[in-house]
Amino acid sequence: MKQVFVKTYGCQMNVYDSARMTDALAEAGYAPTGNAGDADLILLNTCHIREKAAEKLYSDLGRLAPLKARKPGLKVAVAGCIAQAEGAEILRRAKGVDLVVGPQSYHRLPALVAEAERGARPVATEFPAESKFDRLPRIRQAGISAYLSVQEGCDKFCTFCVVPYTRGAEFSRPEAAVLEEARLLADNGAREITLLGQNVNAYHGGPGGLAGLIREIAKIPPIRRIRYTTSHPLDVNSDLIRVHGDEAKLMPFLHLPVQSGADSILAAMNRRHTVAEYHRILGRLRAARPDIAFSSDFIVGFPGETDADFAATLALARDAGFAQAYSFKYSPRPGTPAAGEDQVPDAVKTARLAELQAALEESQRRFNQGFAGRVVNVLFDRAGRHAGQLAGRSPWLQPVHAAAPERLLGSEVAVAVAAVHANSLAGEVAA
Repeated sequence: MKQVFVKTYGCQMNVYDSARMTDALAEAGYAPTGNAGDADLILLNTCHIREKAAEKLYSDLGRLAPLKARKPGLKVAVAGCIAQAEGAEILRRAKGVDLVVGPQSYHRLPALVAEAERGARPVATEFPAESKFDRLPRIRQAGISAYLSVQEGCDKFCTFCVVPYTRGAEFSRPEAAVLEEARLLADNGAREITLLGQNVNAYHGGPGGLAGLIREIAKIPPIRRIRYTTSHPLDVNSDLIRVHGDEAKLMPFLHLPVQSGADSILAAMNRRHTVAEYHRILGRLRAARPDIAFSSDFIVGFPGETDADFAATLALARDAGFAQAYSFKYSPRPGTPAAGEDQVPDAVKTARLAELQAALEESQRRFNQGFAGRVVNVLFDRAGRHAGQLAGRSPWLQPVHAAAPERLLGSEVAVAVAAVHANSLAGEVAA
């Protein structure tokens, strides 16, 4: 049997897509390997969100050149959002690439690989009429914590974002298909499911939207925990807020990107909500589920951001009490409206990012310190770094490790928190 090595860049959606492509290739006779040197096919599943993503890809392709020279039969495939954005340009720039496949054509991967093996260099970046989800094979295996893609694409067109161009318009999988996959994941050992989408709370594949889907998945007995990511404030509706209060299996943690704390910058980003509206959403969710915690995304140095705008972002970061957050310097994405605007000097971006990250780290530290001496339920989903140790996540997504026997893998266990670290908790299994 031939072997495939998959390298995944970026978001959870790419992790899910890599698993599904691996399943598709298994049906074509490829077994996964963790060693690129053993592979007959190397698949790079790329992300286009962060700065210099394309340069990182070409750098990785350059490092593969000696391996390909030693193994003339080795095929290299580029998938993901850079594949969608650059298409045939990848073949022009990197002679060692044998095929390019965008996110909507993953169901065609075995046929594309076969074309490459015959000497062609196929490029599949169209948006086909049929859903790739209808054509991909059934899931072969699942971890204790599993991803489940329910929605793709975005219609919001934030001026900094490439997703509408690389993933296309919003598409929601039919609820029946999602529930079938959720049951299959549960049968294969999944106890926690994270529902994925570029704009997951815009899900409209069933009559109840995302809230209705959560309620239905909660009826699957082996599933103990449900999460979803990533959400847009515009699509946080009353029913979704209500299900946070009603459904115990839905974890009390929500990633809700805000991007900026200045209304003028939010308008320039085409976010279509204000800071006050964002605060109201957090307040309504806290009223429905008092123990809920939030994480967010921030961009600093967006074109036109003044010192006053950045001060407003700092104020939001400090006032909202985020349990964690991700922050980045704005980097122009080719083809997006903001890329052509006057740019904030990089030195200013760097200074602002450092100040914002310090504030966000302090907020995370305060949140985690609140768990010292508490007992939290932990779903153990993997071995710890040390012998006799298991690791998992709290309901609030904090990594937790504790001395525990292997038989507790897949179990939700009460852990007494004995130590709080910068990004994790440590404890002992409660008697």
